[in-house]
Amino acid sequence: MAISTIKAEFQCEVEKVWNIVTSLDNYSWRNDIDKIVVIEPEKQFEEHTKDGYITKFRITTFDEYKRYEFDMENDNMLGHWTGIFSYNGGNTIIEFTENVVAKKLIMKPFVKSYLKKQQSLYIQDLKTALEAKYDLRRKPESQTI
Repeated sequence: MAISTIKAEFQCEVEKVWNIVTSLDNYSWRNDIDKIVVIEPEKQFEEHTKDGYITKFRITTFDEYKRYEFDMENDNMLGHWTGIFSYNGGNTIIEFTENVVAKKLIMKPFVKSYLKKQQSLYIQDLKTALEAKYDLRRKPESQTI
């Protein structure tokens, strides 16, 4: 099992960050995603990478502007993702944690570093999307744990 957490702060309202992160219709800001297929609205969806890889998701918590969670699985891993959203002093703070188990023995040593890399790319894509949509100028402060 590998657990990786990343935190970031954005100078904007929590609703703006929440709406981008949780949208299953507008995913063009994600550099790694080709398409998202909604299987059951507000419950299940699939992400298809540009390489043709499919990951299935089942939403387990949707507490608007506060907490978003889902289970995820593909051929290589299964796990759980938790997103915590808070707002303080004009800034939105996000904390995203992935808890993943590799299905293939050969992948186990690389899972944590892969998660950290993917989380960093996700935060960079999110920062770019927020800056483009809301003309934000401040860079987020992020830290991977």
